[in-house]
Amino acid sequence: MTENDPAAKPVEATIAPWLSVTDGPRAVAYYQAAFGAVERYRLEGDDGRVVVAQLAIGPADFWVQEDIDDSPGAGGGPIRLILTVEDPDAVFRQAVVAGATEIAPVADEHGWHVGRLADPFGHHWEVGRPLTDAPG
Repeated sequence: MTENDPAAKPVEATIAPWLSVTDGPRAVAYYQAAFGAVERYRLEGDDGRVVVAQLAIGPADFWVQEDIDDSPGAGGGPIRLILTVEDPDAVFRQAVVAGATEIAPVADEHGWHVGRLADPFGHHWEVGRPLTDAPG
């Protein structure tokens, strides 16, 4: 989806939890078995590990990322949030002006136009939108 594509539908604003886990494949398998989660998107590393996966339980989306350093067992926070919006650049700038700290600038990567920031309370937010009709 591009801004110049007249057939592109607008991105609807949503917020979804982003769970940091120590074992991505095991976490995905667990959520599928435990809750009937359906995998909507998966990005794997060169070694086949789950870098990030988008899952859905009914209409409720959530994300799982293998992040050993940021998982609850490593003393990190248990979740981040992904805020999907039509104009990530504007929302990201607005959040920084309001007091957020930039962690990663908004850029195109892995099929998303996305950046990461920390709010004044320490919660991490991915602010972005899919570049195609793939995830999101």
